[in-house]
Amino acid sequence: MVAPLIPQLPQIFNTTADNTAWIITATLLAAAVVIPISGRLGDMFGKRRVLLALAIPLILGGVICALAPNVTVMIVGRTLQGLGSGMVPLGIAMLRDLVEAERLSSAIATVSATLGVGGAIGLPLSAAIIQFSSWRVLFYLGAAITLVVALLILKFIPAINSAGSEGHFDWAGAIGLGAGLIALMLGTSKGST
Repeated sequence: MVAPLIPQLPQIFNTTADNTAWIITATLLAAAVVIPISGRLGDMFGKRRVLLALAIPLILGGVICALAPNVTVMIVGRTLQGLGSGMVPLGIAMLRDLVEAERLSSAIATVSATLGVGGAIGLPLSAAIIQFSSWRVLFYLGAAITLVVALLILKFIPAINSAGSEGHFDWAGAIGLGAGLIALMLGTSKGST
């Protein structure tokens, strides 16, 4: 979604390219932290509930990005959007609960292919929106689509109790994962300065 906007970001926010690189880095970093955590939370509290919970920062992040007056606010919004990335593996894992065993492989393949097709459609669509409208529309549109998806999840996806709901959540491990990834990315991207 943001790729066509990358060359314009330093001018939009009146800052350096190194600083605007964090608009993408923050999203990827949040995704790297939340993806393994979301699976465990889905097992503990139910995949549908966690999917809906992950939609909230994705929607909120989109609105924050659309309204961002500076690069710091944009990075915060993109970080929130990155938290929504946990929806993808959780949605694929949910297929095991909802699809018959003989159709499971083709269902997973279909969802995985949709991700690639979505990226292929999203890039030129984003470029067209940027060219013919405001870059802020990208984020409002993303938030609106996520809201529609959340409503569809509420309407069509049943709440299924997970067999692996017992046990505890490893907060120390989650915090350690987050801190380690942040330290690695900060050192890699800002080490020279």
